[in-house]
Amino acid sequence: MRPIFLSGVSFTSVVTRVVLPSPVRSGVGSIGCLLALLCTCVLAQSGHVVSPRSDASSASDILPSSQTGPPGIVVGFLGGFVRHNEPHHPEVHMLQDLRQEYPRIYFGMFENRKVGAAYKTILAQLGTKDGDALSDDKKRQARIVLFGHSWGAAAVVSLSRKLKRAGIPVMLTIQIDSVAKPFQNDWLIPANVVQAVNFYQAHGMIQGRREIVPADPVRTTILGNFLWEYKGKPAECYGFSWRGRLLSKGHTQIECDHQIWLQVKALLGQRLPNPVITQSEADEPDLRP
Repeated sequence: MRPIFLSGVSFTSVVTRVVLPSPVRSGVGSIGCLLALLCTCVLAQSGHVVSPRSDASSASDILPSSQTGPPGIVVGFLGGFVRHNEPHHPEVHMLQDLRQEYPRIYFGMFENRKVGAAYKTILAQLGTKDGDALSDDKKRQARIVLFGHSWGAAAVVSLSRKLKRAGIPVMLTIQIDSVAKPFQNDWLIPANVVQAVNFYQAHGMIQGRREIVPADPVRTTILGNFLWEYKGKPAECYGFSWRGRLLSKGHTQIECDHQIWLQVKALLGQRLPNPVITQSEADEPDLRP
């Protein structure tokens, strides 16, 4: 499998190896992972301080949509029991930055348990309350990207399935160290998804999904299942509870890894209109004779 190049950055420079197809983890392993994640999240909550101010959208925030709908919809899901506006999670900051760069795009961050609210938000952005009421043209024009970490990555697949039942396509899904809840399937990507990519780490009590596969290989392209390694160069995790870093070190490191979110941002940038460039960001003109 070829490496993917995003905005001049090659995955081969930061990813240890591309994983070849491997068997899906057993139910026993998934249950063990779930128990570890529950312990981590419950303990970690006591160590978090939630800022009263945040620009991140609430799961109940549904922006008014125009007649034609937004040029793009990006929805993210957080892992564990993390609130949508917890300030120390880098994906929250990433969405805040993207809102400034792409003011015409809808960006929403949700708790992983609020798949239904995210679905209603997408329908509202497309100008309807009922997916079946959308015209075929509007469905084809939908430009939706979904991403998430841990349980949030599994929520990405769940939301994709809801959109599939309404006949709404998804341009791209991004899963980061995906962990499924009981009776969830986070590895089989539905046929309405055009492209999907999976990042994971394989150390500690909580390990991400090692492989995702398409339900219909003709309609869905898996960009890759990429293993990220932190043995030699651990990621700096500021603001995260020591309990979380102790019980799920690798799982926490992949979320707070700046390089991961650079890759996510690059993937998003390839599928969104050109960003707005402010005067301060623009290059100074060359006025030399």
